[in-house]
This record gives sequence, C-alpha cells and structure tokens, in this order.
Amino acid sequence: MATTSERLGIVETQVKNLDEKIDDLKVDVKESGADLKGQLVKMYDASCTQHAALSTEINALKRQRDKWVWIGATALAILGWLVGNSDKLVKMLE
Repeated sequence: MATTSERLGIVETQVKNLDEKIDDLKVDVKESGADLKGQLVKMYDASCTQHAALSTEINALKRQRDKWVWIGATALAILGWLVGNSDKLVKMLE
C-alpha cells in the first residue's frame, strides 16, 4: 500500500489536472458565449429586417383594401341614389 505522502502527491496531481480542465472549460464557455452572442445579434437583425418587410407589405395591402372598400361604398351610394331617383331620371330622359 502507498504511503500517505505518495497518496497525497497523487491527489495533488489529480487536483492540478482538474484545475487545468476547469480552466479549459472556462475558456470554451467564454468562446461559446461570444459565438452565441454573435449568432443572437445576427438572428435579431434578420428578425428586424423581416418584420420591417412584413410591415411594409401589410401596410400596402391595407391601403389597397381601403381603396377597394371606398370604391365599393361609392358605387353602392351611386347605385342607391340612381334607384331612389329612377322615376325622376326616367322623366328626364323622356
């Protein structure tokens, strides 16, 4: 069986190895964090661009819809006026 000092030396070596591995992990985490942050910024920018494009498209569709609603309402108003005054119009045409 190993002596106490030999066992202590083995434990110290293992602790040093663990410290080195932890330091390596810290570096990896920092690098991964920077990569993730870069990817998140890239995704955020892409999302903002897509939202702006969709907003522009939706606004154009709303304007087009409003235009056709007003045209339809105007046509119905004219048709209603014509029907309501059809007797006067017929007399004018005679």
